[in-house]
Amino acid sequence: MAESWVDVPEGSGWGLANLPYGVVNRDDPRLVVAIGNHALDLRAAAQAGLLDRTGIAPEVFARPHLNGVLEQTPDRWAALREAVLTILTAPSEPAADLLMARSGIENLLPFAVADYVDFYASEHHATNLGRLFRPNDEPLMPNWRHLPVGYHGRSATVVVSGTPVRRPVGLTKPPDGPVARRPSASLDVEVEFGAVVGFGNRGAPVPAAQAARRIFGFVLLNDWSARDIQAFEYQPLGPHLGKSFATSISPWVIPHEALAPFAVDGPLQEPEPDEFLRQPEPRGLDIQFELVLDTAAMAESGAQPEVVSRPRFRDMYWSPAQMLAHVTSNGATISPGDLYGSGTVSGPDRSQFGSLIELTWRGSDPLRLPTGETRAWLQDGDSATIRGWCESESARIDLGEVTGTITPAPDAHT
Repeated sequence: MAESWVDVPEGSGWGLANLPYGVVNRDDPRLVVAIGNHALDLRAAAQAGLLDRTGIAPEVFARPHLNGVLEQTPDRWAALREAVLTILTAPSEPAADLLMARSGIENLLPFAVADYVDFYASEHHATNLGRLFRPNDEPLMPNWRHLPVGYHGRSATVVVSGTPVRRPVGLTKPPDGPVARRPSASLDVEVEFGAVVGFGNRGAPVPAAQAARRIFGFVLLNDWSARDIQAFEYQPLGPHLGKSFATSISPWVIPHEALAPFAVDGPLQEPEPDEFLRQPEPRGLDIQFELVLDTAAMAESGAQPEVVSRPRFRDMYWSPAQMLAHVTSNGATISPGDLYGSGTVSGPDRSQFGSLIELTWRGSDPLRLPTGETRAWLQDGDSATIRGWCESESARIDLGEVTGTITPAPDAHT
């Protein structure tokens, strides 16, 4: 690959192999592409005629979100990526005045979320929760290996990284108390990967073998979960208020093409999925995550945030393409800007568990932090951060991070 005239720090995961899309606030929302410690202003590039060959109308790049790009065809996505590469590798530096420093600029939600579905695609996570909630039964439900299990979330509560997360209030039933509306005492995180859908299907089912081409890119995702609210409400219909109060995503959408070199074979699927859900290998992605906790006491004492787990996406049983195929299998419509979460990413041992409910075994074995504090669940003032990256001997792709800080529950009468 050619070198960029933009200064990209050695070892950076934000080089030409990545080029993620985002929206930043610079007087007004600007659609940008990240390169090194800078961002290329796509609206200004379009106004300068540098994106004419993409086939995408210039006004698309003046919108305050990515949705106009998402609704284009894969050929135009590829043409846009090629045009950006050309700009950033031109020997005469034609676009130096189109760059802005990423430091100090506010990141906005990168796309308007049209719809949101969250899945349950990790066999390790699903097995752990089955053992916790149904200790005397088979951990996995009979349908789990036949289809990607998911629930319909609320798109309006998807927020960008850095947005505070207010502790939710709901009806709970503690073991030694009555049913009552109270602030959640079991607030959890979930390390997830989110797929961002491009062009829609107009209600036509999309088999897994064809679904990947409809995924524009990916974000890191934290589906914050109030486990006590969830435990009381979820039978018989599933998660609702325990999940719908906030879902945080990272500000940079990593293009699907950027992750292609990190494709790997997924876990063996037995029984073989229905033909509609079958996807040729490689269907997995070799992505490393970190879950990091920081408390008010740690910040005050100067202690570094604590890495509490390192899940891997390559262990996921169901792939993003299989999840998308399942959504469409009954004729449901998908639209540009739809978001599909993977569900908690967990591995085979505790160091790879992607949620506190697993890491603390439902609170029975709390985490011990450098300050001497313990955590079974998140407390007010705690911050949780998910980081992700792909790395090989020749390349690194940084997925950025998604973070949120817990704020107190609202007054019960407001």
